[in-house]
Amino acid sequence: MKKIYYIILLISFASFSQEIALVKYSGGGDWYANPTSLPNLIIYCNANINTKIKSKPANVEPNSPDLFSYPFVHMTGHGNVVFSDADVSNLKNYLTSGGFLHIDDNYGMDQYIRKEIKKIFPNNDLVEIPANHQIFQKPYFFSNGLPKIHEHDGKRPQAFGIFIENRLVLLYTYECDLGDGWEDPEVHNDPIDIREKALKMGANIINYIFNN
Repeated sequence: MKKIYYIILLISFASFSQEIALVKYSGGGDWYANPTSLPNLIIYCNANINTKIKSKPANVEPNSPDLFSYPFVHMTGHGNVVFSDADVSNLKNYLTSGGFLHIDDNYGMDQYIRKEIKKIFPNNDLVEIPANHQIFQKPYFFSNGLPKIHEHDGKRPQAFGIFIENRLVLLYTYECDLGDGWEDPEVHNDPIDIREKALKMGANIINYIFNN
């Protein structure tokens, strides 16, 4: 019954309120990095893919029941991440009940976040998402999959996922830094085409969540 309640709650909020949130995690990492990212992504999506997302994203802690109020939650940062047992339990219930978590490595998060993801899904491995997955197909087409926004270590950008019954529930973007590309133009002085790639990829993620 508890799981059914969570599913109904998620469907209700996804259908009527379309509010998204930033995850306020523990461990010392800067969960608050890129403060203009989500607001700009919301503006872009509402203008270009007919979403009606509230303009100001919420902040939510991973162990909070409020997590189930959001069909999409986003994590970013440069440093340490630690999920408590309560965080792990709540995140797993959220993700297996219809929620979606996007983790965007803002450079320096990788060595910490992988082991925390493993806490949530000990029996599921992160798998690289192929370029022909629908998240790269619509509404904007990315023939090579995840775009490269910032150089970091110069490695190719990779999108990893956790799938539950063929549904992508957790997206981890690495060596890409979509969030930097969503920020106000003067923050990183990225060329217009780079910001546009980042915002279009973000719109694809939002589109996937609201249509699957």
